[in-house]
Amino acid sequence: MNKYSEIYKEELTNNIIPFWMKYSKDEEHGGFLTCLKRDGGVFDTDKFMWLQGRQVWTFATLYNQFEAKPAYLEMARYGAEFMKKHGRDADGNWYFSLDRSGRPLVQPYNIFSDCFATMGFGALYTATGEDEYAVIAKKTFENILKRRENTKGKYNKSYPGTRELRNFSLPMILSNLSIELEHLLDKNLVKTLIDEVIEEVMEVFYQPEHGIIFENVNKDGSFSDTFEGRLLNPGHTIEAMWFMMDLGVRLNDRSLIDKAIEIAIKALEYGWDEKYDGILYFLDFKGNPPQQLEWDQKLWWVHVEALVCMAKAWELTGNQQARDWFERIHAYTWKHFRDETHGEWFGYLNRQGEVLLDLKGGKWKGCFHIPRALFQVYKTLETKKLVEFS
Repeated sequence: MNKYSEIYKEELTNNIIPFWMKYSKDEEHGGFLTCLKRDGGVFDTDKFMWLQGRQVWTFATLYNQFEAKPAYLEMARYGAEFMKKHGRDADGNWYFSLDRSGRPLVQPYNIFSDCFATMGFGALYTATGEDEYAVIAKKTFENILKRRENTKGKYNKSYPGTRELRNFSLPMILSNLSIELEHLLDKNLVKTLIDEVIEEVMEVFYQPEHGIIFENVNKDGSFSDTFEGRLLNPGHTIEAMWFMMDLGVRLNDRSLIDKAIEIAIKALEYGWDEKYDGILYFLDFKGNPPQQLEWDQKLWWVHVEALVCMAKAWELTGNQQARDWFERIHAYTWKHFRDETHGEWFGYLNRQGEVLLDLKGGKWKGCFHIPRALFQVYKTLETKKLVEFS
């Protein structure tokens, strides 16, 4: 498995990062342009705050943990300064999108703009030690916690008091965010938050009788036999399980790691397309037609997060199933997503593995999942050693 470490490092260094450094920096207005064609040309100039924050985090983290290149830090600052100037409303909530010059287009209905803003500014504070970035990260995180029970606030379309469901996305993100911001937060708050998100992810959304995690459950954690309640998203489950493994290492909890691996492998078995290979995007738990028309697409982030998860499972425990799954997913992902001609990776394939959209970035795909995954796999497999647990 060590051979993969160098492959992933080289891909990160010589393909992915140069692509975004060359094409995404908006020299005229600041921030990043993420709507990029196959060859890096810009096809739309709207700026989405969650992608801006993700790219700030990516370059700040590369500077902090990969290589302290001034160019990486400069890119992170460049995006952060645009965000700082234009990205928030009067209450400190981050807009969903802006036009190229920084005028708001879509209100701050989506809490993930806030999540990735706080990640980005937190990582930039680590890189620079500048208090202003820490203040923004902490204030944004406080806003996230305030909105935790009703993430969309006044922008929530659901009718109150009828079908009130709990969604998996925020506890999944918080399980990673709690570690990302640990250096900025009160230790007691971090401990409480970690305990809460582990309980929510592994005890509320995980249904042991089925061995799977649901995207939505009733307020009391019970199953909801509805479109939303039957929804399975294998990619979300698998990504969350490597967050759980990281928490298991931090807490010296082998049982948490083993449970996370078991859930992740079950999600892969459930979501793997036996006819065409690859991981399906959405499934209905009861086998009914999903309401998502894109249910059978193969997406970049799902596959690269699965690579990270299986690499960590192998490195931590030597689980042979994890190794086999890693090699199976690696073969599919590198064959179908990687663009040999223009660099970077495609994001959207049809069920048969053919490219649906040849863009390299857009409203949802930016400079985040692929570089993060390549870095995580490279570091994880650099020197294979089983972790000792007391």
